[in-house]
Amino acid sequence: MSQDATADLIRALIENMRGAGEGWASFAMVIDLAGGRISGTHGYAYAPDGTSAAVASRPSGVKPALDAYLESTYRPEQEPPIKILVQFERASGTYEVTFEDDDSARWKVTPANIDRMAEELRPAFG
Repeated sequence: MSQDATADLIRALIENMRGAGEGWASFAMVIDLAGGRISGTHGYAYAPDGTSAAVASRPSGVKPALDAYLESTYRPEQEPPIKILVQFERASGTYEVTFEDDDSARWKVTPANIDRMAEELRPAFG
């Protein structure tokens, strides 16, 4: 996997992110895919004081970097994931990318889990 493709994906998520404000310290963004194509994004940005804000990145702005990332990570004959979770910490540049291949409900925000999902997705690099 190309580190540059990962950095480009993170950069695209940040540049197209709405709802975070200027002083965010970290974020967790879920990229939803349908047939290998981006169908939406959602997540949270976390302020230095620990508070969170719901965010999303414009799919059309993320698409070129996501396509390059998937090409660098998956062989053409491989089925792409259905979701990707990107977690990033601004100060250290630390990141983690997690793939979901089967469970379409994973990381989905619903009325039943809305109060805990921000904490569930919060980056915790150890």
